Amino acid sequence: MNFRDHIELSLANLWKRKLRTSLTAFGVTIGIGALVSMVSFGKGMQKNVTESFRSLDLFNSLTVFSEGFMAGERFDPDRQPVEALPSEASLAILDEAALEKIAALRGVDTVFPEIRIPAIVRFEGKDEFRLIQVVPAKVTSSRMLRYSSGKGYASDEEDSLVVTESLLRQLGVSEPQAALGQKIIISSIAFDFSRFNPADLTAALSGERLPFSTEDTELTIAGVAESQAFAGPFPIQSDVFIPPGVSKRMKKLPFSNVWDIFRAREGRLGYSALNVRLSSPAFVEPVRKEITGMGLRVFALADQFKEIQRGFLILNMVLAAVGMIAIVVASLGIVNTMVMSILERYSEIGIMKAVGAGDRDIRRIFFFESSVIGLIGGVFGFAMGWAVSGIINRIVNYFLAKQGVPYIPYFSFPVWLALGAIAFSVGVSLAAGVYPAMRAARVDPVRALRPD
Repeated sequence: MNFRDHIELSLANLWKRKLRTSLTAFGVTIGIGALVSMVSFGKGMQKNVTESFRSLDLFNSLTVFSEGFMAGERFDPDRQPVEALPSEASLAILDEAALEKIAALRGVDTVFPEIRIPAIVRFEGKDEFRLIQVVPAKVTSSRMLRYSSGKGYASDEEDSLVVTESLLRQLGVSEPQAALGQKIIISSIAFDFSRFNPADLTAALSGERLPFSTEDTELTIAGVAESQAFAGPFPIQSDVFIPPGVSKRMKKLPFSNVWDIFRAREGRLGYSALNVRLSSPAFVEPVRKEITGMGLRVFALADQFKEIQRGFLILNMVLAAVGMIAIVVASLGIVNTMVMSILERYSEIGIMKAVGAGDRDIRRIFFFESSVIGLIGGVFGFAMGWAVSGIINRIVNYFLAKQGVPYIPYFSFPVWLALGAIAFSVGVSLAAGVYPAMRAARVDPVRALRPD
């Protein structure tokens, strides 16, 4: 028997039992569809994160802290250090001198301090409290911000700002384009010692006559951003970005977090952190080494991405393992179908062996039959996984769009996934057909042809 005879006999046998073949192939289809959907979800999430890092230039970003901020500034309620702090001589301070020194390093494109101003954002009668971030104009024009409307402010002295879509939605603005050029009020908080009366501590402690005042600054909305990337290692993001020049003119509190208070108490004034933008990811390690030599701590988002990749690897393995359960069940269905086929074709196998077919020919026929079932299940399984995933993605994005969330492709179907799913389906089917094929090859033609 030649190769063509094996294929013709296999297809003819499967066609004779169309219902059983269809049900067995459908089981494989469901298994492959489930596996494809789960793997594509993991790959889709990984692709979204990778593209976000790349599109926002996060691989080019470093965040610099003082050594004490990252290692030693942990205190108990009695203000006692939990662990030994470095000597004062070894504590580098993030001041203008440190900023200029880092800016002069080879490969550094932009350096700006981490400055956040607690303020009230007021627009058309609605108020929202925000930590406003001070960002140079050069950064607002980079890929770290994606704009749905407008663009970044042109200079560090311009009376403009950038806001995010999420803030506008909370302020009652549904169309970002309509907000461009509109005036928005930033009401900052500052100390006002003229309001403080040491003789009236009772009123101060009860919240009355606190030594604070507010100052309103009117700015123009230059751009509306889709997302922001100034997160650093802490889960703090801003919805409002203003130029450094505007920040210098504003009356504001000299701190934005509790760490600033601790540093001021110890006489270690300076910035809480510096954001460093590099011209290329190739400079991450050299610049990190230089900054570390200054007695500073460096956080690289590229390192965080490596951890994320390991997390996605575990996620993909778990999702694939869950999908494999359906594949195992489908393979048992193939074994059952092939064994039943042996029992039904017992005499037919005996006749083939009596007229010259060898054990090898019988095995090949059954292997071809199981591989055809796997091929059909693999093709239709991938199609089913793709279709179901597409429907789920549309439903999820439909509800998210009502909340103003941009479209997100949660599933990814690379070419290797399609080819791998089909090849895996055929491979599992062949493995499932090993026992039936070996059993069929052992059929004794004398016993098979003996009348009952």
